[in-house]
Amino acid sequence: MKDAFGAPQSLLLLGGTSEIGLATARRLIARRTRTVWLAGRPSPALAAAADSLRALGATVHTVPFDALDTESHEERLGKIFTEGDIDLVLLAFGVLGDQVRDESDPLSAVRVAQTNYTGAVSAGLVCAQALQAQGHGSLVVLSSVAGERARRANFIYGSSKAGLDAFAQGLGDAMHGTGVHVMVVRPGFVRTRMTAGLAEAPLATSPEAVATAIELGLRRRSETVWVPGALRVVMSALRHVPRSLFRRLPV
Repeated sequence: MKDAFGAPQSLLLLGGTSEIGLATARRLIARRTRTVWLAGRPSPALAAAADSLRALGATVHTVPFDALDTESHEERLGKIFTEGDIDLVLLAFGVLGDQVRDESDPLSAVRVAQTNYTGAVSAGLVCAQALQAQGHGSLVVLSSVAGERARRANFIYGSSKAGLDAFAQGLGDAMHGTGVHVMVVRPGFVRTRMTAGLAEAPLATSPEAVATAIELGLRRRSETVWVPGALRVVMSALRHVPRSLFRRLPV
């Protein structure tokens, strides 16, 4: 259960090596979070992430998780909830892909879609049902402003995030009144390993800034969080730009 200060005492991070996810975990551990589950593919990086959080005073467990192995989600994620209540689930896994390569390699494009959308639908439903069964908890879904409107430069990734965003919004409506809070987070360009080497977009941000916004959103019981907040206005304007003009914009 959340403590008297409203902070989650337990966290399940889907995407256990996610830089945004780990920045959020560190921030929450500094508050009141004491138990963390890192779900991801077994690797030295996952083990190192667990050790880094243990050094901050948290009890940390790792669990094998593969977004593409949807048949295993119910068993592996469901088992975590049998160990005790989970206050917060952060769905933070995803791949950017390579737009140029993926356009000419349909199987690579499908992998992006299956990871970012199909895997998230599966894991999201499993966790939402478990949260509902325990009667409380929050599910935070990392979406992206890329899902707001498909761009020529990354429409494969953007379309997968658009599907994820719509799913998460609908899931939030389905969970309304059940005690389960669903929050969609829409960051812009975030400086991480995934975006290393790419030209930095305007209003670029950091994993720590996204983590701060997530914590504030949880305290406010927000349904949608933009990071940075100015992107809400920017994307509202871009949604209404005529398509013939939009395709010529340097975005």
